[in-house]
Amino acid sequence: MIITKKSITNNKRTSHTARLFGLHFPMRLEPAVYGLTENMSEDYSGGYWDFWELSNGGFYMSPSSQNKFKVSCMNDYAGEMSADALGITACLYAYSHLSFGKERQFTDTCIQQYHWLRDYALDHDEAGEIFRAVD
Repeated sequence: MIITKKSITNNKRTSHTARLFGLHFPMRLEPAVYGLTENMSEDYSGGYWDFWELSNGGFYMSPSSQNKFKVSCMNDYAGEMSADALGITACLYAYSHLSFGKERQFTDTCIQQYHWLRDYALDHDEAGEIFRAVD
């Protein structure tokens, strides 16, 4: 089954993320994604992010940019990615890290989101780069 993505419009961003993550989105997930992205790419300096809904139930966000980003990760990966691939990578890292928390409902949500996003990433044009970065 091919997993597709659909942009979440500005007027639905808050309700969509609240439904998936509750207050954990603005308090934990969103800052984690931004911080991880800042650590992974010296080319990233903030800005607007696009939000994406996946046909399998997944969610991710990516910098709204057409630029390529130099990326280096803790696992010694170094390469270049599109904003979309960088967002997927940062969200996979965030979901993984946050899945080790103490609040069971949120950690279960992060685990499920990780797997849904990973399934989507398997068919991404930059799957090789994404998986080298998160492996």
